Amino acid sequence: MEVILKDDVKGLGFKNDIVEVKPGYGRNYLIPQGIAVMADKTNKKIVAENIRQASHKAEKVKLDAQAIADQIGDQVFELRAKVGESGKIFGAVTTTQLSEALRAKGIEVDRKKISFDQEVKAAGEYTASVALHKEVKHSVRFNVVAE
Repeated sequence: MEVILKDDVKGLGFKNDIVEVKPGYGRNYLIPQGIAVMADKTNKKIVAENIRQASHKAEKVKLDAQAIADQIGDQVFELRAKVGESGKIFGAVTTTQLSEALRAKGIEVDRKKISFDQEVKAAGEYTASVALHKEVKHSVRFNVVAE
């Protein structure tokens, strides 16, 4: 079953993408939640027209995303956490904490656009991926240190 996404869906696609999904997932979740619409002839024409009209805006959004990626650059951010004697963290570091560390440096990134390459459960150096735009992804290095 083909559907047209109305929003970005992690692991599935981006807004205005036409994706193939299982019929039950489309009918019972995506369409009722307003996340997608059926990919029939009429809806495909509407999306094509919307994309055409928004193409100049899309280029600006991409340039803004690239500017944020350039601003992050090769910086290494420091996150503080309570650490036990064995070096393990009490709990785990979350994307919210990394987002706040970026915000402290003047870089606005939504926590939902950040994903860790591995679970952060001990002190040390890690990397995270930031999906700033459909075509702009950047990796962020950060250190977890004891409070």
